[in-house]
Amino acid sequence: MGTRGRGRLVDRPAPGSTGSPGSGKEAGAGEAPEPSWPEPVGAESAGPEPAGPRRTGPEQVGPAQVGPAVRGRAERRRTAQRAARRRRRSHLREIPLIIVVALVVALVMKTFLVQVFVIPSGSMEQTIQIGDRVLVDKLTPWFGAEPERGEVVVFKDPGGWLENGHHGPSSDGPVLRGAKQVLTFVGLLPSDSEQDLIKRVIGVGGDTVECCDEQGRASLNGKALDEPYLAPGNPASRQPFKVKVPQGRLWVMGDHRDVSADSRFHMGNPGQGTIPVSGVVGRAFMIAWPLGRVHQLDVPVSLSSVAQGPGARGTVPNSVDVGPGPEEPPLVMGVLGILPLVGRRVGRDRP
Repeated sequence: MGTRGRGRLVDRPAPGSTGSPGSGKEAGAGEAPEPSWPEPVGAESAGPEPAGPRRTGPEQVGPAQVGPAVRGRAERRRTAQRAARRRRRSHLREIPLIIVVALVVALVMKTFLVQVFVIPSGSMEQTIQIGDRVLVDKLTPWFGAEPERGEVVVFKDPGGWLENGHHGPSSDGPVLRGAKQVLTFVGLLPSDSEQDLIKRVIGVGGDTVECCDEQGRASLNGKALDEPYLAPGNPASRQPFKVKVPQGRLWVMGDHRDVSADSRFHMGNPGQGTIPVSGVVGRAFMIAWPLGRVHQLDVPVSLSSVAQGPGARGTVPNSVDVGPGPEEPPLVMGVLGILPLVGRRVGRDRP
């Protein structure tokens, strides 16, 4: 039939034979001729592929191939992160303890040491102005010390000196109201129920206080008083009075006599307008705020140097009804003057 239409046979040596093309030796019967494929370029020089994991990039570098310096840095970084986490957890655990300690110290200081009061009225101007914060020494009375003439004192309302019902109903919920009560109890919030006032002591037990002489001055045990602390334009008193201060009581007056509802306006009360020494909260010894008015409240020599005298007994009732009414706003208890720095470790307190 011929060879038309058939593929051309190529003489190739059989596997394992030593023949070469063109040697005349053909493939055996039943054996298909082996096709010829081109060899890849450089195949002869590539050599065998190395054993082990194949490296395709830096991310496939095994632990054994990482240097000691790299491993050391990674370990230090992990150690630092663990230490930072431990510090954060430690601070979170300390916060409740710090709060409790601060509240306990605040309560102790408010009860026994120093308390701040906010001045709500002008009865002590110009010595103490509205909005001033005064530090009150509450420690000295615990040791039996009694107020002296010329001192500015905070005292409880002896009865009938303050307005009744000056606070409206609270709109706070039960939770907020309870929290405010706790903070008020320890002295970190002002109290709506405080009934405190602030005045200057003019006479103590046994003194005779009288006003006024021919020059319009008040006198103590017969000695005319020089009162440089009075508000400008105010006389010693626009109403005459004369009183013998009972033992254990104090005669107090405001420095702004024209607006101060002090002992003069309560001479019809028990004690003839005087207040009991037992009702004194403490002595106001310094203005702590605002910063531009920070100064010590000194005792005037004209009052402290007056000797105890026999004086006159009995009282002369008020003859002129002038001046303020017998009610004035109460002194507001504020936050403590000094708070412990127990929170310094976790970060950085109405007076």
